[in-house]
Amino acid sequence: MIMEKQSRTKNSVINIATAVSGQVISIIISFLARILFISKLGEVYLGINSLFTNIVGLLSLAELGVGTAINYTLYKPLAEEDTDKIKSLMQLYRRIYCAIGVIIFAVGIALMPFLKSFLKASETESIPQFYLIFFLFLSNTAVSYFYSYKRALIISDQKRYIATIYRYAFYIAMNFIQIITLIIIGNFIVYLMVQLVSTVAENVSVSRKADKMYPYLKYRDVEKVDVETLDDIKKNTVALLFHKIGSSVVSSTDNILISKIIGIVTVGIYSNYLLITNALNIVMGQLFMALTASIGNMGVTERGDKAERIFYRIFFLNFWIDCIISAALFSTVNLLVSAWFGTDMLLGIDVLICVTINFYLYQIRRTVLTYRDAYGLFWFDRYKALIEAVINLVVSIILGIRIGLIGILIGTIVSTITISLWVEPYILFKHAFQNSSIKYFGKLSTYTFLTFIACYVCSWLVNKMALSGFVGFLIGVIICVFFVSFMIVAYFYCSDEFKYVISLAKKITKLIKKGN
Repeated sequence: MIMEKQSRTKNSVINIATAVSGQVISIIISFLARILFISKLGEVYLGINSLFTNIVGLLSLAELGVGTAINYTLYKPLAEEDTDKIKSLMQLYRRIYCAIGVIIFAVGIALMPFLKSFLKASETESIPQFYLIFFLFLSNTAVSYFYSYKRALIISDQKRYIATIYRYAFYIAMNFIQIITLIIIGNFIVYLMVQLVSTVAENVSVSRKADKMYPYLKYRDVEKVDVETLDDIKKNTVALLFHKIGSSVVSSTDNILISKIIGIVTVGIYSNYLLITNALNIVMGQLFMALTASIGNMGVTERGDKAERIFYRIFFLNFWIDCIISAALFSTVNLLVSAWFGTDMLLGIDVLICVTINFYLYQIRRTVLTYRDAYGLFWFDRYKALIEAVINLVVSIILGIRIGLIGILIGTIVSTITISLWVEPYILFKHAFQNSSIKYFGKLSTYTFLTFIACYVCSWLVNKMALSGFVGFLIGVIICVFFVSFMIVAYFYCSDEFKYVISLAKKITKLIKKGN
């Protein structure tokens, strides 16, 4: 048992370190590529890039959440080293994902005649090779499914860092090549073709790595998945389909609504803020996805009070990071946008407030969602996602027509607060910990209040100092990090969660020293 704990800690640390460092490098090169993109291709293509990304994201509903369902099913055979069951699951995974890739491509082709209805009529003729652009976006998404199933095995085996290294190596290389092609050729089609080739190369490389790591995948003596496991996968897939629909509507419809109600240029300007928040979301996502397999392993071997105590410790760490980033986002993001893209790309303070609230609400749920995925509790809140999607769409459309961009963003805030923020933890505590969630909501209220204070004070300090440019942005971020950390240390110094974070920092330091 001690070895298992050490292994989980070590794997989590390696996974997190790899993911965060890779994402930091990716953020830097993404910003460089974005500046050049705007300079060479303009705001209209920037808007099209964001719009088609969201449309193709909706097509990914065909994935049905089967990947998450099979990932959960892999935790137990991996912990028990049951290679026969692993082979059976991987063969099933391969067949399903190949079918999904074909379905996405076919549905995308069928959708092409209706694409221009997502834009204002006055903007549809200003984009040459409109359908070819969408075809390349579609191909890039569809082709990723033909090899990506082997990535899931690596991730479920607590070795996400391997898949992460491949992901960021190819992503960084792709951006460098795209930058060169923009400088030399300045053509959007070539830009997208580089992206397509990179996706294929990455997936093939990860597939070959998985074959080397798990040579039994090549064996042909594969049994069919047993009926009980298959029923489990089907049940979880149905539940995850609802979750997939809900999350896709919430995350992928904003740009579509902005394009239709307001215009494609606004999509392009707003996408600069999304570039920043999405990069931060990915960093947080990678951090918590790095923990998912370890939590899944723990869920197989440990239950009860100990699992709940670890949950609250991770939730505290989640809050600490979320509070720092939210305060920095609200206080300094306009400094970054104006320095990178120009003052004409700035949006109003009302939009910035909504962007920050949406970011905070999404990130503060990370711990709950990570545990839900790791424990496989998809079935119990399946209808929540559909209700959330309906509320989001209705409120966004009504308010978007009446008050514009801010109304569309308020729709996401309303749907999150009224549904997700309380249903998800209630389900987790009821079915995973068999305990009341009252303590969780008490902590959530405290964390949210402190985040509000941090955003207000940090914004006041940054404005008082009249900062500007990249240097001003960096100074502002440093102010936010120090103020928020000081506030949290002063408030939580005697808590169990704070002591855990300190002990975790010491463990990580020891692991790093051993690695050297």
